[in-house]
Amino acid sequence: MKPSQACLNLIKEFESCRLTAYPALESTADDPKWAIGWGHTAPSVREGDTCTQPQADALLIGDVNSCVDHIAALITYTPLTQGQFDALVSFAYNTKWQAFAQSTLLRKVNAGDMQGAAAEFDRWIHLSGKVLAGLIRRRNAEKALFLGGSNATGSQQS
Repeated sequence: MKPSQACLNLIKEFESCRLTAYPALESTADDPKWAIGWGHTAPSVREGDTCTQPQADALLIGDVNSCVDHIAALITYTPLTQGQFDALVSFAYNTKWQAFAQSTLLRKVNAGDMQGAAAEFDRWIHLSGKVLAGLIRRRNAEKALFLGGSNATGSQQS
């Protein structure tokens, strides 16, 4: 499967685009990490880096495609709906695919327990032990998309 425009819109809505590198949320004084564009993180991103909008969009597509490749290798349950797939791509983009690979969410999807999998989105609302309102909103949007409802931008899934 390929991510739909609804998936990309969801990621964009929650990531925002910055054309100058900024400290990533997981950055610490002892381990500084930088992001640029639509939340792109890589060891090569440094303080002061800049990019153009087309470069930021290209980084997003590359990062999403990387998530898709990893998700395709991890998911054994088929068929997924487009909304389920899109929600999982957005989730893995935000949490990083390595966390998704170890998650109960993935185990429940692969067991075909879609209601149980949907409930798992509610558990991923913390960063450094703190509940973040933005993560609550994002997980609610991903969960709604997963269950076949509206995505965060209000578009109805078909």
